[in-house]
Amino acid sequence: MLTVHHLNNSRSQRVLWMLEELGVPYEIKCYQRDPKTMLAPPELRAVHPLGKSPVITDDGHTIAESGAIIEYLLERYGQGRFEPAAGSAERLKFRYWMHYAEGSAMPPLLLKLVALRIGSAPMPFFAKPIAKKIASTLQSTFVDPQIALHMRYIDDSLRATGWFAGSEFTAADIQMSFPLEAATARGNRDAKYPSLARFLDTIHARPAYQRALERGGKYELLS
Repeated sequence: MLTVHHLNNSRSQRVLWMLEELGVPYEIKCYQRDPKTMLAPPELRAVHPLGKSPVITDDGHTIAESGAIIEYLLERYGQGRFEPAAGSAERLKFRYWMHYAEGSAMPPLLLKLVALRIGSAPMPFFAKPIAKKIASTLQSTFVDPQIALHMRYIDDSLRATGWFAGSEFTAADIQMSFPLEAATARGNRDAKYPSLARFLDTIHARPAYQRALERGGKYELLS
């Protein structure tokens, strides 16, 4: 049976969601982050050399990277569901958003997380003001403007249909969920982005999303 190597509070939550939407039976092997470093435990390296999640094992295959996993699941189990028809304009949008999620949306969010941790990291008292100043300047002059640029772009893109790849819900919406939930958790959900907020409310209400939460456990990005 397909196994999801599931790390708490990670991208693997959307793999569980995809499986629930598809109705594919699966098992979960859970891993917990180190509470101090927030890194994945070393046991994950026994599954994949990088020791990161998500990873699935299925029929002798070990597949990492959430986008690659979702594409594999669609190809093997989708039967044409949750993706636009080949050759259509919607298919081009679908491919774009599947790659945009990690290629463009996540980097500034990761930079913000790094900057926040630099500002609060333990260090000698004489270095703390310098570190805080560097982190604050990085956020105000580059990271926050970049995040705002992406949030406006995403909100505008959702305005017409509420979905990323045409008028129907697709796997691209699942792939895009993580950066948008991460952005919201880091203070970027407000009245300036009504289409984005509506998208999050809509996906959170989907029965398959709720089932994935029940199986995957507590999801701190939503708190």
